[in-house]
Amino acid sequence: MNRLYKYSLPAAVGALGIFTLTSPALAQDAAKATMTMDAKYVFNTLLFLIGGFLVMWMAAGFAMLEAGLVRSKNVSMQCTKNISLFAIAGLMFWITGYNLMYEGVDGGFMGSFGPKAIPDPAKDAGDYSASSDWFFQMVFCATTASIVSGTLAERIKIWPFLIFTALLTGFIYPIQGSWEWGTGWLDKMGFSDFAGSTLVHSAGGWAALAGALILGARIGKYGKDGRVHPMPGSSMPLATLGTFILWLGWFGFNGASQLAMGTISDAASVSKIFVNTNMAAAAGVMVAITLTQVLYKKIDITMALNGALAGLVSITAEPLMPSVVQAIFIGGIGGAIVVFVVPLLDKLKIDDVVGAIPVHLVAGIWGTMIVPWSNSDASFGVQAIGVAAIGAFVFFSSSIIWLALKATIGIRPTAEEERLGLDAVEIGIEAYPEFSKGGSPV
Repeated sequence: MNRLYKYSLPAAVGALGIFTLTSPALAQDAAKATMTMDAKYVFNTLLFLIGGFLVMWMAAGFAMLEAGLVRSKNVSMQCTKNISLFAIAGLMFWITGYNLMYEGVDGGFMGSFGPKAIPDPAKDAGDYSASSDWFFQMVFCATTASIVSGTLAERIKIWPFLIFTALLTGFIYPIQGSWEWGTGWLDKMGFSDFAGSTLVHSAGGWAALAGALILGARIGKYGKDGRVHPMPGSSMPLATLGTFILWLGWFGFNGASQLAMGTISDAASVSKIFVNTNMAAAAGVMVAITLTQVLYKKIDITMALNGALAGLVSITAEPLMPSVVQAIFIGGIGGAIVVFVVPLLDKLKIDDVVGAIPVHLVAGIWGTMIVPWSNSDASFGVQAIGVAAIGAFVFFSSSIIWLALKATIGIRPTAEEERLGLDAVEIGIEAYPEFSKGGSPV
């Protein structure tokens, strides 16, 4: 309802007087209606804002996860990349992203160009604040870029990465996002991705895969005899902290994607989404640790952490409709995906430092394809079309950008720079100087 109408009705009732004198019930009903609309506006806006800052907090989770899973000599580089990509995503989503994703798509392939107009709060009409909606959508955009950062860690120069991030967040992500969330052509077909297993996670995974193939593996990761040389991360406590932060942020990621909390029904739906999200993550952990115990005779903490994340990604495409048992199954398969896909990538000599391709790309496809199991409005055929179309668009457009950057400014440091570590070469401030050669012992 238009906000001008909301506030002009009680004023008109008071001015006419006759309505308040002869029909006090009418005036009371009008006041109640105004209070109801105000409450709806407030609760819906709060959902966007609270969900938004929880998803923003996921940026810290990605930073800590990556800091823990890379070697000590590259930790500052990962922290720099993560704070920079969040800043770039915010700017680019305002400059081009939001309008490309939401304005004037109308069943097509993209919206319009130009900065997002943030309305004056006094003229902000509707069931929620438009600014809160922009903020909520922006942090999803930043999440997509975070996925790429982890896969390409330890052997990519910072400026090519930041240039790619600007193009990913300003153009690639919003264009494919418009196909479903912007009521584009996939939405008209009936494609369903509630909170972004494909639109966010697989999209980031496809961009990461393109970069990993073009960039190549880290020096020494794969031997000529086919052996895989482990490169343990610097801090499992940091990686675990990052995973818990991501798990917490996911309640905003999935829960606030209900997009409304102004009614009892919406509040109940948000609550169910929280439960299913949590259970899928828990199942992902338990399946991952059980499988690693059976297969390798020891529990792998990195598999357990990524099992949680894969469970979360898997349930993201449809966190509302499944029963708890279904959510556990969906998340558990996500955990299994990690255990089996990580060694598969090593056999293919695709170096994914943090395991983002199994977690976000493969588990994202799984979560999207299983949607019709619990949501009868979706079909497996349309889901497959959406997964294939988004995958092809993101992979090939990302490949073109990576190849262009490689041919112009270059994307990889020299072998000597890589051995020294990107903290010393590109950042200038090492994360753990006391452990580096010549560092202070104090």
